[in-house]
Amino acid sequence: MADPDLNLGEFGFAGDDAVVPFAVEALDARGRAVQLGPMLDDILNRHDYPEPVARLLAEMVVMTVLLGTSLKFDGKFIAQTQTDGPVDLLVVDFTTPSSVRAYARFDEAKLQAAIDAGETSSEALLGIGVMAMTVDQGAYMQRYQGIVELNGTTIEEVAEGYFRQSEQIPTAIKLAVARIARRGENGGFVESWRAGGLIAQFLPESTDRMRMPDLPGGDAPEGADDDEGAFEPDDAWLEVRALVDTIEASELADPEIGVERLLFRLFHERGVRVFKPHPVDDECSCSRERIKEVLSNFSATEITDSIEDGRIAVTCEFCGEAYEFEPEEFAADAETTPGDDEPREG
Repeated sequence: MADPDLNLGEFGFAGDDAVVPFAVEALDARGRAVQLGPMLDDILNRHDYPEPVARLLAEMVVMTVLLGTSLKFDGKFIAQTQTDGPVDLLVVDFTTPSSVRAYARFDEAKLQAAIDAGETSSEALLGIGVMAMTVDQGAYMQRYQGIVELNGTTIEEVAEGYFRQSEQIPTAIKLAVARIARRGENGGFVESWRAGGLIAQFLPESTDRMRMPDLPGGDAPEGADDDEGAFEPDDAWLEVRALVDTIEASELADPEIGVERLLFRLFHERGVRVFKPHPVDDECSCSRERIKEVLSNFSATEITDSIEDGRIAVTCEFCGEAYEFEPEEFAADAETTPGDDEPREG
């Protein structure tokens, strides 16, 4: 983390688990970059997922952190996939200002078959389906949701497609995940998860300069190919894209390089400014009160079906925290089901 006690003119490095906003004014580009260390390691170790699942979820965490830290209000950014692949569900929540939680669901038999066949890329593990990206501004504001098709594409490509489809902002995203072995205190080696990511966007003052080649059905000239838009890519953006494409996965996750050094390597000829980093934390939003509120909406039959050994036990899928309730706590609430005209006995 950046040192809060630095004096004017001094410079600190953000370190792990902090998103660094940056700007390259000469190329009309802005973005954010991050390296995740202990926070990500805690999330993945808690669930003890098989390595291919952990890597896939880590990519989703990095992407969600990069996008969620752009929120300018109190709320949530939620990324969720639903697919037919071995890993059929990924969910990552970012709650302002800094809380992250994540969860993956997978089919053990399908996953093992994929591992045996050597098909462990993100495209193979996800399969075909959709990714939903939801911005939740709270109880009194309407949710915004963008849905992007997943069809043999990487998480990087899906995220870029989201901005092209919903925001029409030229966007480049790079993600990387690594498992690093370091010598421990007792002489052995200790493995830990790391990941890194960068998002760069073209944001000139002129909206015409910001336009991307059209999606099918857009305003490209009649007879033009789908990938051949009505607007030529801007030279400044082409330069940004070319520079971002030079990033190696090892650079993104390497703790010896760090975010600021990586940004300098990329953009030093044009000049790059970095801003105050935003910390991110492994922090779940579950609580006994929230889970009790959910259970209070269950019917009497559902409450009865939830009882095991005389109690109702609920475990949070995100953080693993276990909560127990006495059935009597819901007896009055469960006598009627919302929408029923008559009481229903439990």
